[in-house]
Amino acid sequence: MELAHEFANNFLKLLDAFSVYVMVGLFVAGILKQIVPDNFVSSHLGKDSTGSVVKATLFGIPLPVCSCSVIPLAQGLKKEGASKGAVQSFLISTPITGVDSILATYSLFGWVFTVFRVISSIIIAITVGLVQNIFEKKDTKVEVLKEEETASCCSTTTSSSSCCSSSTPQKKKFSFIAVLKYGYGTLFSDMAKALLIGLILGALFITFMPQEYSKILFENQFLTYIVVMLFAMPLYTCATASLPIAAALMLQGMSGGAAFIFLTAGPATSAVTMSIVYKMLGKRALIIYISTIFVLALIFGIVYDTYFGELVLLGISHEHESSSLIESLASLSMLLLIFYHLFKDKFSKKEEVKSCCSSDEKKEEKKDNAVFTTSKLTNTKMNFSNQSFKTTKK
Repeated sequence: MELAHEFANNFLKLLDAFSVYVMVGLFVAGILKQIVPDNFVSSHLGKDSTGSVVKATLFGIPLPVCSCSVIPLAQGLKKEGASKGAVQSFLISTPITGVDSILATYSLFGWVFTVFRVISSIIIAITVGLVQNIFEKKDTKVEVLKEEETASCCSTTTSSSSCCSSSTPQKKKFSFIAVLKYGYGTLFSDMAKALLIGLILGALFITFMPQEYSKILFENQFLTYIVVMLFAMPLYTCATASLPIAAALMLQGMSGGAAFIFLTAGPATSAVTMSIVYKMLGKRALIIYISTIFVLALIFGIVYDTYFGELVLLGISHEHESSSLIESLASLSMLLLIFYHLFKDKFSKKEEVKSCCSSDEKKEEKKDNAVFTTSKLTNTKMNFSNQSFKTTKK
């Protein structure tokens, strides 16, 4: 019972530490979704390899997208003609530099770590994209020639129904309801399960990992980097949901540089992301993607531990004081949203089954009514024929 009580306390500590910032970040993300046009990235990506990589990295910053929902956007960019390097840069930079991720990182680690994480992630994203485009120059030339052949129909057709006729996108009207629906509906539903798993794993690490063993594990820094990298790569966590796990490991004695490696390698090289990169860009692109992230994350982790020293967590400690009213309300709201998004599909399925049953019942009623009316008609016809037969006899 004591361990269960301690686990619950640690779970609430992690939740209180960053729930306010996540809720505010989701609200700001909903506002940005209303302000930023849907074709903001695709309309600015040029054919120049270096320019497209830098633009894809920088344009990913204002987009309110998490690690889960960035995958379909990246697939859309690839279909619209973006280079492989630009797509990879977009996959890395967009989730980490999102508003919700930045605010949640600050809530646990402070501004120094947050700024370091954002800047280093931008550098990693640009480097991965440039390295990818260096190896893919021949392929991109072939793709450009194919695109020019398909685009030649625009020069021959002058009608408005031509294949390349550009339709001006309609301006979206700002809606407060749409802000709430996107921030706490669409965006939060993508991270609800990962957030809950991250909070549970973080509380488990704090509760059940003995500090004596964790100190032995974290004594050798370079070995810690490699172990954290190998642990984080297949782990399916988004940029925000991985924060409580990193905070829990740091409370057990892990360094800030190792935490940075975990927060970089986890979201960028999850099993889902790697499978999408393999299917969409190919085997060589996946090897370049993983190896470049591995090397650069390791370098930046060593740089952080060398020049910035020990990191003090702002929002959580072992001696955690009572949470404020705002933190409690934010934590309660986040828990309600998590369980709502996890179980809403089950309730919708039950409603669909009920509606199907009711529709079947209605169909049966209609059939019975049809049979009843047809029997009535036949009876009346029989009576009418009998009466007419009697009259002819008379």
